[in-house]
Amino acid sequence: MRIEAYNQVAQVYGTHKSAGTAKTAKTAVGYDEVQISAMGRDYQIAKQAVADAPDVREDRVAEVAAKVNSARYEVSTEDFACRLWEKYQLTM
Repeated sequence: MRIEAYNQVAQVYGTHKSAGTAKTAKTAVGYDEVQISAMGRDYQIAKQAVADAPDVREDRVAEVAAKVNSARYEVSTEDFACRLWEKYQLTM
């Protein structure tokens, strides 16, 4: 890239700035501020709710354990096959 050519074009169009700098008005000493959008707040609330939720649903575990212990737990072979196939499809 040739800088000389740019300088010549800038002179033709008068886009060259003067060497002096303009003084800016002094601003009052302030502080930084952060604003979080409503969507961001909702996201944080949902994230905290998920973090606070237990990993294991004790009520469902107790229900299934009671059925297994009393020999009343039955698994549908069709449901099992469908879920197994879905998992297989996800790994492909």
